[in-house]
Amino acid sequence: MIQRIQTVYIIISALIVGGLYMWFPLVQDETGQAVITRDEPLVLGLMVVSVILALIAIFSFKNRKLQFVINRLNIVSNFVLLGVFVYRSLTLSGETLVSEKGIGVLFPIISIVFLVLANKAIKRDEDLVKSVDRLR
Repeated sequence: MIQRIQTVYIIISALIVGGLYMWFPLVQDETGQAVITRDEPLVLGLMVVSVILALIAIFSFKNRKLQFVINRLNIVSNFVLLGVFVYRSLTLSGETLVSEKGIGVLFPIISIVFLVLANKAIKRDEDLVKSVDRLR
């Protein structure tokens, strides 16, 4: 359901990763030339996987356990995306010349935070349902 807070968190997470792909360059050098681009197959694939997993989690609101697992997979994919960004930025030649990483590198971290908040809300809903079943 759209009115639940975990759905809002998952939508924000999907918009953050989608915004990362659409608007922000990832890493630029001092001349403004992109060093890590979003057109690389690994980066593009991980971003698409993250958005697709978020959309699947939104529409699986009736099965909270599945939604929880899908969010965990999405967290793992965002960690892998973050790892790719860190690895690529650390292995650049002339690292001292690349001082500005760009805001795009931070977006997977923000997405992970919102996915963790969504998982907390899903867990809280699941505990509430279990407590109500106990009273019957």
